[in-house]
Amino acid sequence: MDWPLVLLFVFGGLILLMASGMPVAFCFMLINVVGAYMFWGGEVGLQQLSVSIFRSISRFTLIALPLFILMGEVMFRSGIAPKMLDTIDKWLGRLPGRLALEAVAGGALFATLSGSSAGSVAMLGSTLVPEMEKRGYKKTMSLGPILGSGGLAIMIPPTGLGVLLGAIAEISIGQILIAIIVPGFIMAIFYAAYIIGRSYLQPHIAPTYDTPYVSFFEKILATARYILPLALIIFLVIGVIFMGISTPSEAAASGALGTFVLAAFYRKLNRGVVTAAIKGALEITIMIFFIIAGASAFSQILAFSGATPGLINFALGISLSPLLVIIMMQVIVLVMGMFMDPPSILMVSLPLFMPIVGALGFNEVWFAVIMLLNIEMATTSPPFGMGLFVMKGVAPSDTTIEDCYRGAIPFLLCDLVVMAMIIAFPPVALWLPSLMR
Repeated sequence: MDWPLVLLFVFGGLILLMASGMPVAFCFMLINVVGAYMFWGGEVGLQQLSVSIFRSISRFTLIALPLFILMGEVMFRSGIAPKMLDTIDKWLGRLPGRLALEAVAGGALFATLSGSSAGSVAMLGSTLVPEMEKRGYKKTMSLGPILGSGGLAIMIPPTGLGVLLGAIAEISIGQILIAIIVPGFIMAIFYAAYIIGRSYLQPHIAPTYDTPYVSFFEKILATARYILPLALIIFLVIGVIFMGISTPSEAAASGALGTFVLAAFYRKLNRGVVTAAIKGALEITIMIFFIIAGASAFSQILAFSGATPGLINFALGISLSPLLVIIMMQVIVLVMGMFMDPPSILMVSLPLFMPIVGALGFNEVWFAVIMLLNIEMATTSPPFGMGLFVMKGVAPSDTTIEDCYRGAIPFLLCDLVVMAMIIAFPPVALWLPSLMR
């Protein structure tokens, strides 16, 4: 069978199965079974498929995934987050748009402890949006910063989606986690600059208000109690990877242990929290392992059937610059993100994109950072970005989905500027990994 017909069969089948309402992971598994039987020699192919699935989910590097998820579950279920937000609030004083800035700072801070974008939006939205609206903030300035900063959970390590991308694409997870640090903080700076600038030019959308006086000593005391302990957790995850002391899997284990110790330090660790955190992490991990198994077998079937080599030769043969091919890939991912969840996007796109990226001679870690940024945008892209519906669920009852759309758009534009920076200047993403030991 010619490779265009293979692609038509595979993706046509996927679209039909997804349209039926079947879970995406199961759609891929069914296509894999049919593809293995057709292209790998009948029953022998099915045996090979089972071996491929086992190998894809039994890699040591994947241990980092459930541990990063567990860190986030402990963080949110132990209720540590509000104390950290209060400490950030003490330092912001009377800055224009201070509550919106608090959302950005909180999003960046929580991103270092949790890779859950939806969880970050839910926590910040339920905590800050009612207070913002009480202070007279317009919905574009109360919803938008939380939607934007919630996505930082994908772009600031640890991030489960980064581990998933590395596992599917079979590239260094450690380098991906380090490479997204600089772009993630650039995004946070852009968000803050936009908030301050617009709040200064249009004071009515984020009115200033009197705040109680907090002495410098109180600020330092609160920081030492609720912020500085996070530095140890950050070092246990990011510092040990950067210094070459631990692998990402070992760093995830030390970070998870540190998160439990932190919860115990604040006297928030009890049997209920531990049980709920482990149960939540287990449910998410099983789902993601299904995705990894399906995507790994899917890429092998595409390669064996001749579809992947045919697509690579086609991409190399068209009269477009290699950089324009990369940009076209991101446009495709952005459109997919309007209708699909991030893991599904990775499953569909990476088996096709990564061989082309390698053949065109681009750095795979650089491309992975661009993909993660694009998928971060997907979580807040109309009409069906997951973050939009999470925000609609936790915001006050008079909030409409259109309000969420309008709030998200300025922050999506900030993301596009950062993506253009990474594409035009690869060292933005690659400088920090180049310093790793």
